[in-house]
Amino acid sequence: MTDPRIVLSVENQVATITINRAEKLNALDRAMVLALESAAHLIDADAKIRAAIITGTGEKAFCAGGDIEAWSKETPENFGMEWVRLGHRAFDALARLRQPLIAALNGHTLGGGLELATTADLRIAEDHIKLGLPETSIGIIPGWSGTQRTVRRFGAQVVRRMALAGEVFHAQDAKSLGLVDHVVPRGQSVHAAKDMATTMIARGQFATAATKLMINAAEGEDSGAAIEALGGISAAQSAELKQRTEAFFARKKK
Repeated sequence: MTDPRIVLSVENQVATITINRAEKLNALDRAMVLALESAAHLIDADAKIRAAIITGTGEKAFCAGGDIEAWSKETPENFGMEWVRLGHRAFDALARLRQPLIAALNGHTLGGGLELATTADLRIAEDHIKLGLPETSIGIIPGWSGTQRTVRRFGAQVVRRMALAGEVFHAQDAKSLGLVDHVVPRGQSVHAAKDMATTMIARGQFATAATKLMINAAEGEDSGAAIEALGGISAAQSAELKQRTEAFFARKKK
């Protein structure tokens, strides 16, 4: 990785992405978003990696979202066509990983941080944290799929409560609403995520990847590519493919 604020490590077939900017509440600037996208591609391309975790440093924030100092300097055109699209590209890459992704929420998960956590298949929250979408309070929208993927995964009404009414949920309330899957004591989210990843690795690798792909497709997450990927796997296993490719290469030799 070229940006020290996004750390990628691999241990026991589990990749961990750590946002390392605790002094800025792990807020993301342009270079960090690009590094997140790069990390996602590296993980996806490595068949030895069976599961992934994303977390932050410190105890105050998992991620405070986009760095206001960074995006507030953008022109309206650049904000929409570059900043928002860049975030979508990176977050899509994380959401569409072949491996299961677990978000270990070590601190407050707000705005773009919640949108980032939403890319994960499962979320483990520490009991002191809060979650919300406060963007409209400063006159901007939840633009990294806060009105799209978060609605698909958590339901429109929960998102309305956060994005329109400004509600912020504590960890246990977030669990009851389905925003997080498990709540653990302070400092235990990464440990719990590693335990969960170990359980996932014990399951069938292809079956897990295919199941994740189909669940994503059911949610509308890159459904066209998911359908064609599964169809391609089926076709690639056929005797007809072997016969026809052998005939193709035989013709080329003549």
